[in-house]
Amino acid sequence: MATFVLVPGGWKGSWAYEAVVPLLERAGHAVHALTLTGLRPDDDEATVATANLDTHAGDVLRLLDRAHLTGVTLVGHSYGGMAIAAAADRAAGRITRLVHLDACVPRDGESWWSSMNDHFRQLCVSGAAATGYAVQPPAGGSNDPRRRPQPLASFLQAVRLTGAVDRVPRREFVYCSGWDRTPFAGVRSRLLVDPGWRVHDIPTGHDAMHEAPETVAALLLDE
Repeated sequence: MATFVLVPGGWKGSWAYEAVVPLLERAGHAVHALTLTGLRPDDDEATVATANLDTHAGDVLRLLDRAHLTGVTLVGHSYGGMAIAAAADRAAGRITRLVHLDACVPRDGESWWSSMNDHFRQLCVSGAAATGYAVQPPAGGSNDPRRRPQPLASFLQAVRLTGAVDRVPRREFVYCSGWDRTPFAGVRSRLLVDPGWRVHDIPTGHDAMHEAPETVAALLLDE
């Protein structure tokens, strides 16, 4: 039995994986889907304003501690790739597999902001204009009313990696090729020539968990 910890992308919570979780559980695996600090419905303004990338890596580590999890497959979608990289670097060997699902794959000192293209940086700037500390969900694409403002600091904070994340035994990147303005083409090119990574291409839009949950589940269940 595998243990999966699923981390959502920007503006989303655990529900982002709602179509995938039952497929993994039906196959007999343990699944934990997270909603990160600052994106929970009852989080107050102070919580949103102070949450950053370290906070979100800490959310993952606290789950590992609380549930006594080891041998974990850690999955991150989009921004969630930042959080799983930071968490895996600090997890003292408890992560055996990383899956970056159309997600950031940061190197030390990089951030979501530095990893994005101009289109997404402009969405960030305009989305944060109202409060200065939270980025409103962008219009278009997924208009799910459950989306929440994303703590701005989580997008801006640079990740600090010691190199421990590079010792995770199995590291994978899933590239979703079926959408325009993807910021991840360069990540795909970099990892294709890195022998430490496996790269998968799927012909979906960015929100692959909802567009093709069976495809995502099949990738995760591939041992």
